[in-house]
Amino acid sequence: MAAPQADHRSPEFLAVAERAYGRLKELLGTTSPVVLMSSPGHGAWEAALVNPLAPGDRVLMAETGFFSQRWKEMAERLGLEVDCLPGDWRTGVDANRVEESLRADASGRIKAVCVVHNETSTGVRSDLPAVRAAMDAAGHPGLLIADVISSFASSPYYHDAWRVDVCVGGSQKGLMLPPGLAFNVLSDRALEAARKSGGCPRFFWDWNEHLGADGSLGFISTPAIPLWYGLAAALEMLFEEGPETVFARHRRLAASVRAAVAAWNLELVSTRPAEHSDTVTAILLPEGAQPDAFRTLCREQYGVALAAAIGRWATNGFRIGHLGALSEAMILGTLGATELALGDAGIPHRSGGTAAALASLQTDQRGETTLRAVG
Repeated sequence: MAAPQADHRSPEFLAVAERAYGRLKELLGTTSPVVLMSSPGHGAWEAALVNPLAPGDRVLMAETGFFSQRWKEMAERLGLEVDCLPGDWRTGVDANRVEESLRADASGRIKAVCVVHNETSTGVRSDLPAVRAAMDAAGHPGLLIADVISSFASSPYYHDAWRVDVCVGGSQKGLMLPPGLAFNVLSDRALEAARKSGGCPRFFWDWNEHLGADGSLGFISTPAIPLWYGLAAALEMLFEEGPETVFARHRRLAASVRAAVAAWNLELVSTRPAEHSDTVTAILLPEGAQPDAFRTLCREQYGVALAAAIGRWATNGFRIGHLGALSEAMILGTLGATELALGDAGIPHRSGGTAAALASLQTDQRGETTLRAVG
C-alpha cells in the first residue's frame, strides 16, 4: 500500500485492479458482478437498499444485535417500511420465524429479507443457508440481502451456492485492510429488481455507476488506489494459505478463546454453540465490574487493546476480535494479558484461561497456522 501509486486509468493500475477483482470473486464463490466502492461498510449497506428497493417497499429484518438495528434505522430513514423480528441479542436469526412471516405475507409486500451474517457486537453468527431454505419453503420471491462484513474471508461464505441476492462486505476485517473499500455482490434477480423498481434516489450509490457497460469492473470516480494495491496483496496471501485452511485457522483460534472464557468462569454473550462466531467473541463481566477501566488497564499496562462492548452490553462486557492475519502466538499473548488485567482489576474470575486456550490449541494442530508474507 506504500508503493508509488499509478494513475487509476493507467494500464499498471488497471492490471492490479482486474487481478484483485477476479480473485475477490473467486473468494466470494461467485460469477456475478461485484460493485466496489470507496466507502466504509455503511455505504455498501445503503447501496444494497437503495438500488433494488423503492420508498414504501417493505423489508423483513431480524434483530440480532447493534448492527442489525443500525441497518434497520438506515432502512427507515430511506423511506422503507421495516418488519422487525425482535431478538435477545444473544442468538442468531430464527429461520422458522422468517418462514412464518413470509407465509403470512400473502400479498407479497415484503421485497427483501435482510440478515447480518455475523453480528460483530455479540459474537453470534446466523445460518444464511437456513434463511434461504426458509424463503424457499415459504415460496416467497423476496430478495435475500446479507451483511458479511465481519465474516467474509475468515468464515465460509459462498455467494452463489447459498443463493444470496446481495451481500455487503468491507475491507477492514478478514481482508486485513484499513477501512475504506466496500462491496456488493449482485445476483441477476437483484439487478432485475433494481431495473424494475427504479430504486430510491441515488447517485454515488448507483450500482450502474460502478459497473462497466457489460457488468465488468468500473469506477465512478478516483478509487482508493492504495486500498486496491492492498486488496491485491491480501488476496494473494489468502489464496497462498488456502481459503479452507484460513477458515479452519479461524475456527481453531476462536475455540481457544472460548476455552479461556469458560476457564475464567465468565459468560459468553452468544448462548448457542452452533452460532458462536469464528471472528469475534463477546464476553460479559460480573455485575459491578467496570469494563472501561478494565480495558484501559489492559491497554496501558500490557499493551493489548480489547474491544469495547457496544449497544445492549456496553456497560458490562468487552470483546476479543480474532480474525485476519492472526496466529496462535498472538491469541495466547492476548489471552495472557487479559488474564493479568482481570486480576489487576479485581474482577472475580478463575485462573487458568490461558492454559485452557493452550490445551485447546494442542488438540488441533492440523493445517497452516500463520499467514506468510508475500514477497
